[in-house]
Amino acid sequence: MLSSDSPAPGGGSVAALSGAMGAGLVSMVCNLTVGKKGYENVRENAEKTVTRSGSLGQDLIDYIDADTNAFNGVMAAFKMPKETDEQKAARSAAIQEGYKAAIRSPLNIAEACLEVMELADGMLGKGNSNALSDLGVGADMAYSGLKGAVMNVEINLPSIKDETFASDTAKKISSLENRGAVLAERIREYVKKGGQA
Repeated sequence: MLSSDSPAPGGGSVAALSGAMGAGLVSMVCNLTVGKKGYENVRENAEKTVTRSGSLGQDLIDYIDADTNAFNGVMAAFKMPKETDEQKAARSAAIQEGYKAAIRSPLNIAEACLEVMELADGMLGKGNSNALSDLGVGADMAYSGLKGAVMNVEINLPSIKDETFASDTAKKISSLENRGAVLAERIREYVKKGGQA
């Protein structure tokens, strides 16, 4: 349970859930568009989008538990024996692999959340106008998920001894954050203006 005194599930799982809810709202807007009068010319786009948003939503639901499992892997590595040099080396290697898994998990979440935002952006002006605010909320939920996932990557990066892995990951999250910020602003402004670009 999230409010318990257990550290997992925690922020990474919540980030995944936030992204999944965003994907659900994008799917809802698509479903409110397909087959509706006046939206015949955007039907194909909405159908493609709902297929992908549904898939991303399921991935993000799966990432809720995956993130908890990744964290538990780090904790298990710390509990390994460290009496001999051999045990210490094995424990240290397991801790590093655990941290890498604990980084890959929220990185996957951040990437999926960005794609949800891209799908929302692609529906601007093409979705049912009565559901425009739902599209905006969906994008914002995905953006919250992206930011939360990035935070979880950043907290674990200093523990990584592999400098190439750390550097490459830092570049990835910077790019994800920047792209997400641009999309969030564009979508928010579009919704605020009621679809008047």
